[in-house]
Amino acid sequence: MNMKVNNNNNPFQLTDPEVLTKLSKIILRARSPVEGSFSGIHRSHNKGSSVEFAQYRKYSQGDDISRLDWKVFARTDRLYVKEFESDTNMRCHIILDSSSSMNFENNQNIKKIIVAKKIAATLAQIAIMQGDAVGIQCFNEKISHDIPAKNNPAHLKVIFDIIKELSPKGKTNIIDVLHSLAEKIRRRALIILISDLYTEDLDSLLDCFQHMRHRKHDLAVFHLIDPQEMSLDFNRPIRFKDFETNLSIQTDPLYIRNEYQNQFEAFLKKIKYGCLEYKVDYWLINPSLPYDKALEKFLLSRSKRKG
Repeated sequence: MNMKVNNNNNPFQLTDPEVLTKLSKIILRARSPVEGSFSGIHRSHNKGSSVEFAQYRKYSQGDDISRLDWKVFARTDRLYVKEFESDTNMRCHIILDSSSSMNFENNQNIKKIIVAKKIAATLAQIAIMQGDAVGIQCFNEKISHDIPAKNNPAHLKVIFDIIKELSPKGKTNIIDVLHSLAEKIRRRALIILISDLYTEDLDSLLDCFQHMRHRKHDLAVFHLIDPQEMSLDFNRPIRFKDFETNLSIQTDPLYIRNEYQNQFEAFLKKIKYGCLEYKVDYWLINPSLPYDKALEKFLLSRSKRKG
């Protein structure tokens, strides 16, 4: 009997070869001009006399068709895109929440941290494969790992080793961490935040997003929330324990479910509206669903580049 492995919950495999084969055909693009260190596939904010033809590369889905060289096509029957010196490689920073709340495990035995690791590793490998530089910053109360952006395969192994060994613990201090990184990451970059965004001060969290955008970074947020966390779908009295403070309370969900759901909905709504206001690329991720579907939608949404 054939059995399909649920790669969402396999902690020993950070990336799935089939997923990478499928997703690597779609270019991970920045939505706004970025700053790199050498020629690549992304728009640079530098314009002027440096806008000169540099080289050809094979056409990929989502490339600007106005850059196709039809004379080359007529000779070779293959599609090639003109690259210019104004194009640059992208710096991508993956910010991964490793606080205790990421240890949440649903009734399908899927942990948020496992899915978060797979998303981080997959995006890192896709970026490296297309010639971009990737760094990773992991945090709870403070930044526990701070690896600068580089673009070589050996660097990818360093990132994978960190992700693999990462164990959620401690409280979160997402607000101070994000403000600090907004200042520290000086060159325009794609910043991917992977977190459950739990904080008592949503206004301050949205201020962090505004800070990132003010620094000209392209911010994408992967918000990992399990349906059980939203619904409080338990049918008997139960003791709830806070992963980060160890405080606990015993109650019957039947009596608090409606109010809890209303509060959670308000929490999500405020985050979504804040991201819309500050032009943050927001993605609500259900860890119970295949992560590759969410990543495919994310990549496709960025695949059409303007200008």
